[in-house]
Amino acid sequence: MLTSLFGFLAFMPLTFAWLPGVDKQVLAADGTDLFNKTSLKRFLPSNKIRGVNLGSLFVFEPWMAGTEWTRIGCDAYKTEFDCVSGLGQTAANKAFQDHWANWITETDINNIQSLGLNTIRIPTGYWMREDIVYADSEHFPQGGYQALANLCGLAKAAGLYIIIDMHGAPGAQQAMQPSTGQNAPTAGFYVDYQYERALKYLEWMTTNIHTNSNFSTVGMIELVNEPIQSANDVPGLTSSFYPQAFSRIRAAEAAVTVPASSALTIQMMSSSWGSGNPNQDLTSDDTAGAAYDNHRYLKYDPSIPETKTDYLSTSCKDVISDSDGFTIVGEFSISAPSDVEHTSDWDPSNTANTQFYQEWFAAQARAYEKVGGWIFWSWKVRLLNMISSSESNANGMLLGGIE
Repeated sequence: MLTSLFGFLAFMPLTFAWLPGVDKQVLAADGTDLFNKTSLKRFLPSNKIRGVNLGSLFVFEPWMAGTEWTRIGCDAYKTEFDCVSGLGQTAANKAFQDHWANWITETDINNIQSLGLNTIRIPTGYWMREDIVYADSEHFPQGGYQALANLCGLAKAAGLYIIIDMHGAPGAQQAMQPSTGQNAPTAGFYVDYQYERALKYLEWMTTNIHTNSNFSTVGMIELVNEPIQSANDVPGLTSSFYPQAFSRIRAAEAAVTVPASSALTIQMMSSSWGSGNPNQDLTSDDTAGAAYDNHRYLKYDPSIPETKTDYLSTSCKDVISDSDGFTIVGEFSISAPSDVEHTSDWDPSNTANTQFYQEWFAAQARAYEKVGGWIFWSWKVRLLNMISSSESNANGMLLGGIE
């Protein structure tokens, strides 16, 4: 791979990768172009990323999908790792295959398209590449790659642009965080041998994206989701892992003779996230094919007073930095502060609050459209005491707040 890379680079222009609606059309099977819809109103220009995350599909977060977690038999466990360990590999594989087949379906994909959204972001775990999983000490469901390929095929037919992110990294990029797939007592990702496993996952995923036609609308791959928000606590992330990831991904593309116009855009968390300057050890050729991710959850910002007026005002005035380069707000929500979210004044099921939530969603979308766009977290949430699916979550906010 490394030998072929140099020949490949010699003929590549300085601008790598492609963006939808700018460098390349993304068309549905019926010819629909979701990046150039004329029906969008008011403040929504063309060629912006407008999408939803498919959370809890391939990296299960039990807090947001309690009824589904119970349905597949994992209610006694806290993470995917724990559930697979507890159920045993064979039973867990069957349970998670059932989950993958039912959590996000063709109906969901068609509903996403019908709202005029143009992008899905798919969180994945490194364990999808099964030969890098430590069979004697790591426990994750098997068979996820085929489910991912099937999903991407549905999204391709709907004309959706796809971002695949490594949401769960080897060793876990954060401690005690189910969103990494495990409740690791410490963040074990930031060492060379774990970086190497992540690189193997990324180059493998890159090869699959370019050689399986179901992945033809995948245009972006994110190197790691939400590393620790302290540059001092992520040794080697920006100085070693990121530069190596660019080299390995481009080498994987060279090995299957991918032209520059079809190369993946490579995404990292932005400087604003707090894990260091992602560009500090990249070359200009690297950054020409890079994008950046910023996550904005107002509920975790203690500087904002916990009133609807202040939340709406903050979002109306919000300025997202794109100083690193092309930036997307890859996660945001309309979730209220934890200590008031169940009160009548904030309860989203209370019709008296509907207008506020629509206006707040629209204010955030407007702010994030000033950079590359936005991806809502998340398309589907199912809790034990209520169901908030696409119809009442992203769907309701989009219909009331944007169009």
